Amino acid sequence: MNGILILEQMLNGLQFGLMLFLLAAGLTLVFGIMDMINLAHGSLYMVGAYLIASIAQATGSFWMGLGFGVVGAAIFGMLLEISVLRRLYQRDHLSQVLGTFAILLMANEGVRLIWGAQPLLLNAPAELAGPVELMDGFSYPAYRLFIIGCGLVVAGLLYVLIAHTRIGMQVRAGASNREMALAMGANVPRLFTAIFGLGAALCAVAGGMLGPLLSVQVGMGESILILAFVVIVIGGIGSVRGALLGALIVGMVDTAGRTLVPIVFSALMGPAAAANAANTVASILIYVLMAAVLFFKPRGLFPTHG
Repeated sequence: MNGILILEQMLNGLQFGLMLFLLAAGLTLVFGIMDMINLAHGSLYMVGAYLIASIAQATGSFWMGLGFGVVGAAIFGMLLEISVLRRLYQRDHLSQVLGTFAILLMANEGVRLIWGAQPLLLNAPAELAGPVELMDGFSYPAYRLFIIGCGLVVAGLLYVLIAHTRIGMQVRAGASNREMALAMGANVPRLFTAIFGLGAALCAVAGGMLGPLLSVQVGMGESILILAFVVIVIGGIGSVRGALLGALIVGMVDTAGRTLVPIVFSALMGPAAAANAANTVASILIYVLMAAVLFFKPRGLFPTHG
């Protein structure tokens, strides 16, 4: 194994981790502030990706698709919160799980009804096609570098919003001590709607960024939702900083595991015997990591206080 392969996998892990952060940030705020388990969060990722792909195909511009698709997903998220999810806040967690799971199933069928069962094509912008030479003998796809840059910018903007604005102060207060935030006079319905809109917009950004790399298809939100839950459990429920750190750790471990484990197993067991075993071990590494974090830090790496 050479240094170029390691560098390439580190960049892949960073890219994947930043996209997981966009998904996990909204999920951890909803869970931390509203004490609500939202299994429909992955549906926002799917709907956002479909909106972006549809608008991009209609206009011929990836950028118009991304911009209008993110706005559309944010509006969809806020309408969903106002019309349906707001009625689940005072219910127990089992009711929330069943209710949001029903929304997930209805979203899948709604997308299938509107766009059909076939995957939707979303092409990367032409100006980001091809590789960029980062050093002698090492080139990396320009679009993947764009994803990394976009993820870092969005993470920075989210930090400024949470740490240095009035609404961010209310969000942090709600995550740390919900009852105190209510007593201080925070406009809770408006805050909850804004959080859902922000979470839906972040999901759409992730869906639009990953759309050219993965297929935009019905049910694409389920698998990524599981990873998002792993991220917020590792980072600490309600903590945006924890979501970022957890997403980067999960992204790096998952990418490194899928690259390094087959190499190690092939050296120890031979290529034929190692093929199935390596894939199985690589796929469970992040769950082993989550179990280890919970054993030593039951509330996650950066828990909120309250």
